[in-house]
Amino acid sequence: MSKLLGNHGGCRKMMSFQMAQLVYDVTVRFCDWYIDKFSRTKDQIVQAARSGVQNIAEVSQAAATSKKTELKLIQVARSSLEELKLDYEDFLRQRKLTLWERNNPLRQQLIDVRCRTADEVANWIKENCLN
Repeated sequence: MSKLLGNHGGCRKMMSFQMAQLVYDVTVRFCDWYIDKFSRTKDQIVQAARSGVQNIAEVSQAAATSKKTELKLIQVARSSLEELKLDYEDFLRQRKLTLWERNNPLRQQLIDVRCRTADEVANWIKENCLN
């Protein structure tokens, strides 16, 4: 008997979900440390990161029934994470801090480490960036 619905669910196994969740966790910690707790910006940044995670989870479910919905939610997740990226870039620019270019060796080192938790990211930053 063939399946009526395609594969769906299991978002926690998806690399995109895991990475978005890590970005969300790091963002919450970053905001707690560096953004005023009463700032509207803090809420917007955290919500952009959260939206990335939640929409990837929804994509996982929508995949079974509607490719149109699946594609729409993927775009919403990508847009939320792009908004978050721009917020981080604004933070750096406004404080005259350096934005790593794609060829920055530290950027590649961080990618290669494949941190899985916000604690691992924080420890890597302490060891490699705070001299």
